[in-house]
Amino acid sequence: MSTAQKEPPRGLLVVYTGHGKGKTTAALGMVFRALGRGLRVTVVQFIKGKWKTGERLFAETLPQLRFHVMGLGFTWESDDLARDKAAARAAWETARQEIASGERDLVVLDELTYTFHYDFLPLEEVLEALRTRPAHVHVVITGRNAPEALLEMADLVSEMVAVKHPFTAGVKAQIGVDF
Repeated sequence: MSTAQKEPPRGLLVVYTGHGKGKTTAALGMVFRALGRGLRVTVVQFIKGKWKTGERLFAETLPQLRFHVMGLGFTWESDDLARDKAAARAAWETARQEIASGERDLVVLDELTYTFHYDFLPLEEVLEALRTRPAHVHVVITGRNAPEALLEMADLVSEMVAVKHPFTAGVKAQIGVDF
């Protein structure tokens, strides 16, 4: 088959889940790969937001990358779940628009799964947006406890398993490695 006869790319739904480290790291590896190939990329972070991570600092240097940090910090440390729910809704509206517009080739929804766990967003609303997205748009979703319906819909699911982590030995998170 010649290049001219090739079918246009089919957008994949990728889910990185599990209790091990590396979900966001894997998604950001895809971002790096896509940008290197000239694809248009958006990242929406649903939880992170209180501090400037290394990926956020680097993203600010890349004008071709839309990087939305919309979370308010770890939900399990929150003192205002209503505020967190509103932030999740705002992040979802941004993500939904980025997906539906078809202007972006890859959209990463970092830590989206927590919004289902805390009942901040209805799963079916997100699944419908994924079902009806433009055919070429790839979506990557990260976070623990991905719902079964999302896993069933996904084209690729990788589960990160915690085998060993320095935190359990008392080593604190390190700049450039963990954040």
